[in-house]
Amino acid sequence: MAEAPRVYPIRLYGDPVLRRKARPVQPTDTLTVPGSPPQTVREVADTMLETMFEARGVGLAAPQIGLPVRMFVAVEYEDDEEENEGQDVPLKSRVLREFVMLNPVLTVTDKKKDRAYQEGCLSIPGIYEEGVPRARAVQVRYTDLDGQERTLEAGDYLARVFQHETDHLDGVFFLDRLPPEVTEDHRKELAAMQRKAKQFLNDLAEAEKVRRERQG
Repeated sequence: MAEAPRVYPIRLYGDPVLRRKARPVQPTDTLTVPGSPPQTVREVADTMLETMFEARGVGLAAPQIGLPVRMFVAVEYEDDEEENEGQDVPLKSRVLREFVMLNPVLTVTDKKKDRAYQEGCLSIPGIYEEGVPRARAVQVRYTDLDGQERTLEAGDYLARVFQHETDHLDGVFFLDRLPPEVTEDHRKELAAMQRKAKQFLNDLAEAEKVRRERQG
């Protein structure tokens, strides 16, 4: 049996799983990330956090690792609004809180829109844009890894992170919330990502074919 990976490959723009509406998940489920052995939800969450840290991100949704379930991980860093993916500062040393949310339901508690922060996405590496309209404050109801129902209030940058990750569970990218010409400005980069996404899926299918032939 294959060993569990230390980190997962992050799916890129153009991968169909990133446009699918994710399904509910329960803490007792067994999940299979494509290319990896079956794991518990907690094991998947732990590996997602490691994947997020290695990619120097603030959040990662399950569809971004090819798993179409309603689950995301996120962190609150010290000075998180100044998070810079180009720095070499160990992220774990700056973590204030870690979050693992199953089946999150987000409610806006402050409808005033904030467009001040620059936003990016681990599935669209290298592209950052300001002006993404996000509610200033939200409430999130979710299930934790122990099956307990939780409610969390978040404002400003953390509220933005939760909105971004919840969008992923509905197949929405941050670029979708900006005028179409912004996406068009990045057409060449996005086309390159789409080609990489297609090649990754082809390689994954070929690896699975080989695995089945060896088992058969």
